[in-house]
Amino acid sequence: MLHGARLTPRSRTPDLVRQEFHGLIMAHFAICALIHEAALNANEDPDRLSFLHAVRVVRRKMAAAIALSPTEPDNLP
Repeated sequence: MLHGARLTPRSRTPDLVRQEFHGLIMAHFAICALIHEAALNANEDPDRLSFLHAVRVVRRKMAAAIALSPTEPDNLP
C-alpha cells in the first residue's frame, strides 16, 4: 500500500478503497493510542515519541506474533 511518500490503494473498487482507507485510519488511531499509553507509562510527553518508531515496533511485534502458531503447544512462550 505505501510506496515511499505516495499512497497507492491496492483495492480496485470504490467500496474496497473506502474500506482500505478506514482500515488505515483505524491503524493510525491504534498506534496513537499505543503511543499515548507508552508515554503515560514512561511519564513522557506523547508528542516527544516517534510515530514512525511506533509503527516499526508494531510491525516487529506483529511479525513475532504471527510466527507463533496457536495450534502448536511447542510455540507457546
